[in-house]
Amino acid sequence: MQVRGLLLLLALILLAATAEAGKNKKEKGKKDGSECEDWRWGPCVPNSKDCGLGYREGTCKDESKKLKCKIPCNWKKKFGADCKYKFESWGGCSAQTGVKTRSGILKKALYNAQCEEIVYVTKPCSSKIKSKSKGQSPQFPS
Repeated sequence: MQVRGLLLLLALILLAATAEAGKNKKEKGKKDGSECEDWRWGPCVPNSKDCGLGYREGTCKDESKKLKCKIPCNWKKKFGADCKYKFESWGGCSAQTGVKTRSGILKKALYNAQCEEIVYVTKPCSSKIKSKSKGQSPQFPS
């Protein structure tokens, strides 16, 4: 009988420990304990210059908080770091302007950012002539 009682006590201790561990995971999921669900987030503001580590401020009713964020230094600052686009292939080179163009369609707006639905980017045409005959040695006159 003592062995059965000891096993029952051990099973109750394990059950209580498991329930406590599950409660701790739920509490961690809330992070800051805020009840507010309608957060409005501002843009990511770098700590120095125009890229790198920084913060964004959020407000909800009478609450406010800051989150760490990062703007990559090679990012196209024209669109903002919170607007993600799916871009087409580059178009042909315009002989008149010397640039080629492509468009991007909004894929995702992070933190409720105000983003353009379609954006256009241009870049100068390459002056290099690409050779299509790879792997062949050049013919030298004899």
